Amino acid sequence: MKVWIPHENGRALLGEVPATVTLEIAERPDRLPSDPADVVFWVPPFLAQADSVQVAAKMPALRVVQLLSAGADAWFGHLAPGVTLHDARGVHDSSTAEWVLTAILSYLREFPGFARAQAQHDWSYSRFAPTDELAGKHVLIVGAGSIGAAIKTRLAPFEVSVTSVARTARAGVHPVADLPALLPEADVVVVIVPLTDETRGLISAEFLASMKDGALLVNAARGPVADTAALVEAASSGRIGAAVDVTEPEPLPADHPLWDLPNVLITPHVAGSVRGLHPRAYQLIGEQLRRFVAGEPLVNEVVGGY
Repeated sequence: MKVWIPHENGRALLGEVPATVTLEIAERPDRLPSDPADVVFWVPPFLAQADSVQVAAKMPALRVVQLLSAGADAWFGHLAPGVTLHDARGVHDSSTAEWVLTAILSYLREFPGFARAQAQHDWSYSRFAPTDELAGKHVLIVGAGSIGAAIKTRLAPFEVSVTSVARTARAGVHPVADLPALLPEADVVVVIVPLTDETRGLISAEFLASMKDGALLVNAARGPVADTAALVEAASSGRIGAAVDVTEPEPLPADHPLWDLPNVLITPHVAGSVRGLHPRAYQLIGEQLRRFVAGEPLVNEVVGGY
């Protein structure tokens, strides 16, 4: 059984590989190691886009696509019948939660301004102090999956109150329909939802207008979850701030107005790009591969875009 993975170091990280498996390294869609026609189990490159998805059409024997990403929006609905799609749920919980906490604290404590001042050799106390703080804030987390839960856990020591929202209401979690009532009460709004037809454009002009004056929007989801024009308008007014790891379009063009807004913190989709990614991801891949060979059910199957 032929299996493709995207990293050479993945061989050592997979653990025991069944004897029936022929393992090959497919780093990029334009640099394939052999004929894709007999690939049965494929792990595409991290954050793979349309060029990788198109390779799946050349794989008639394909049965499993195991992603390295938590999001599956580029893949869902684009695979042949009989091919199951699995995301990396759990792999990115710690790294993305760390990014969210870093973004919130950096924004509230004015670190972007201090970094700019440092580059100018400017002792900028009078410009920025006293700064805001996280303690005492009300944080709204839109998205109550494993990453949302990890964010909530990491917020606990910071003396904040947290409200969670998800597609489906459950104990301690509000439904999306409650957002109009919840947004005006939040000091920080963290969005960590998958990109689906339901969530595309969720951060709309109406959403942003419902946020309280001075609130911070944190988008760690996908760029198209936000209406970029509406975000630029809302942030340009100075009424709200934003910290985003994802944009639409992506990469963000050099002349895009979002770059120049002093109340917007931008990172280039790096929340999951940490040194611990490969060990965690390949532990999952190894477990999935052994389950598949043994005829056992796989975990993290993407159904309905989730």
